[in-house]
Amino acid sequence: MIVVTAASGALGRLVVERLRPSAAVTAVVRDPARAPEGVPVRYGDYDDPASLRAAFDGATRLLLISSPELDPRRRIAQHLAAVTAAAEAGVGAVAYTSFLGAGTSAAGMLEAHHATERAVRASGVPFTLLRNPFYGDAFVPVVTGGELLASTGGRGLNTAFRSDLAEAAASVLTGDGHLGQAYDLAGPLWTHPEVAEALGVPYREVPGPEGPMGWINAQVRAGALEQRSADLEKVLGRPAETMISRVLVGRAT
Repeated sequence: MIVVTAASGALGRLVVERLRPSAAVTAVVRDPARAPEGVPVRYGDYDDPASLRAAFDGATRLLLISSPELDPRRRIAQHLAAVTAAAEAGVGAVAYTSFLGAGTSAAGMLEAHHATERAVRASGVPFTLLRNPFYGDAFVPVVTGGELLASTGGRGLNTAFRSDLAEAAASVLTGDGHLGQAYDLAGPLWTHPEVAEALGVPYREVPGPEGPMGWINAQVRAGALEQRSADLEKVLGRPAETMISRVLVGRAT
């Protein structure tokens, strides 16, 4: 039995959808009313360790999807509770959705992922680390007034789409040869000027927004999202979807 945590979220639902036709999959959710349809459902709350032990019982493989909690201290506590519960429940193997860079850095948003990776490695449970990038779904460029506007300095983004990352997770959960591996699932590198050229529209740099997206744009301008890796293509067994192909398909429809 494969157990998927946070199965009511966008990524969790996609993973369950891909596993359901060919594997015995159980969805673990905090709110059963929001659970995916067509699969067994168990209650599991990252803030309730006892519920996690019960939810993970009998799992041959577990997908531990990271908590959406923003406070790193609380997020770490939630993840460590889940890792401990997996070990206590005798889970056969765990795959954890980490983030690119968490293997070597504990700075900023990587703090919780770095701590969780260390806990997973120390748990004694066979594991696979899935280091995801930012989701490309949130970065699809939109033409405004006949122009493509951005504040990324023309630098590259290694985003990947949830659909590909969900398929990669499902492949790891059902396939062999992944235990003990840490995959850097960077997507195909793309830039806003390249997308503008593909669309046949001008590209113009504009001042960046404030808030989280402004911070991300600053990271892009600094080249922090230009890490490359062939791991996503390797796990998928095919090329990952590119941003240009997604934009062109969107324009055609």
